[in-house]
Amino acid sequence: MKKIRGIILFLLAMNILSLSVLADGNGDEHKSEIGISTYLGVGAILSLVLLVIGLILWNMTRKKLATSTNMKKNDRDLLRKKMSIQLMTSVIAGAVMLAATIGWATTRLESDESLELKHIHGLGYSADGDNLYIAAHDGVNLYAEDTWSNLHTKEEQHDFMGFSMVDEGFYSSGHPAPGSSLGNPFGVIKSDDMGESLKTLDLSGEMDFHEMAVGYNSHAIYVLNPEPNSRMDEAGVYYSIDEASTWEKSEMNGLEGAIRDIAVHPTEEEKVVVVTEVGAFYSEDFGNQFEPLVNATVTSTAFDQAGKLFMGIYEESNQLVEFDISTKEQKEISIPSLKEEDAIAYITVNPQKADELTFATFKKDVFQTKDMGGNWQQLADLGITKDKKEE
Repeated sequence: MKKIRGIILFLLAMNILSLSVLADGNGDEHKSEIGISTYLGVGAILSLVLLVIGLILWNMTRKKLATSTNMKKNDRDLLRKKMSIQLMTSVIAGAVMLAATIGWATTRLESDESLELKHIHGLGYSADGDNLYIAAHDGVNLYAEDTWSNLHTKEEQHDFMGFSMVDEGFYSSGHPAPGSSLGNPFGVIKSDDMGESLKTLDLSGEMDFHEMAVGYNSHAIYVLNPEPNSRMDEAGVYYSIDEASTWEKSEMNGLEGAIRDIAVHPTEEEKVVVVTEVGAFYSEDFGNQFEPLVNATVTSTAFDQAGKLFMGIYEESNQLVEFDISTKEQKEISIPSLKEEDAIAYITVNPQKADELTFATFKKDVFQTKDMGGNWQQLADLGITKDKKEE
C-alpha cells in the first residue's frame, strides 16, 4: 500500500505542478491564460479520476482475493495478474491524460504568442524594402521574413505617436514607457537604430504631435501644432528642414477644415499634402499656398518613392486610390472587403518594390499586396498578428 500511496502522491504533485506552470507572467498574459489554466485543471482532475477508478477496481479485486480462502491456485494467480493489469492501466491512463493535457496547453500557449498591435500609430518600410515596421503603444513591431516580432523589451515599449519611417530609421513623437528617463511627452525624437536609442530633437516634455510626417529621404519634418509652446507662437502647421533646430510656420492659404493627416514628398521637402475633414490639399511651397486635390472623405494618404500619392477614401465604400498630382488622374486599386465602420488609416509603399503596398485600418487590420492590388495577404486581424507560416 505504501507503493500505491506513493504513486498517488506523485501524480497529484504532477497535477499541481502542471497548474503552477502558468503562475508567472504579467496581467495581460494572465488574462489570456485563464482559459488555458481552466482546461489544464480539468485535464488534471480527469487524470486523477482515471487513477482513482483504476485503484478502486484494483482494491475490489484485492479484497476478493483476500476473502476467497478456498480459491484454487490457478484462480488466485489469475486474480493477482488482473490486479497488476488494473494497477498498471490506471497509472498509464492517468499519466497519458495528464501528459496530453500538458501538451495541449503548451501548444496553446505557443500559439497564443501572436503579437497584438495596440493602437497603431504609423507604419513604413526600411530603405532596403525587406522590413515592415508598425508603431504602437508598446514600441515598434517588425514584420520580416513572414514573421512578426516586437523590437523592444517591456522597459523600452514607448508609445510612439506621429511615427514616420525614413531611409535611416524613424522620427516620432509620443510618450516614453513608465519609468523611462526620457522627457514626457517626447516632443520630436529620431532613431537610426529602430528605437534601440532615441535622440531628442526638440520640445521634450512639452508637446505630443499626433499629426506629424517626415520626408522619407529629405527628412523635412511637418507637424500640426495644437497650441502655443516655447518654440511655436501659435497653433497651426510648422515645418523644419534642419532636424528641428528651427521651425517655420506655414501660412496655410487655401486650406479648409480641421487637419486629419499629413504626407510629405520623399525627396522634395517643399511638397506636402494635408488631409482635412473637407478633402485633400496640396502645396509646393512648404504649406504656404494649398490647392484642392480631392473633395471627398480622405482617411489617409502617403507618397511612394516616385512621388505618386496614395489615398484611402471613403465614399459609400472604402477605396484605395493612386493619384497623379501633375495630371490629377486617379486610378483605383482593388482592396479586400473591410469590416463594417472601418477604413484605411495608414498607407506605406515599399521603396524598393513599387508594387508592394501595405495598409492598416482603424480597427487594426493590416493588409499587404505585392502586385498592387492583384492579391492581398492579411497580416493582422483586429490587431492580432498573423505569420505567413500559420496560413
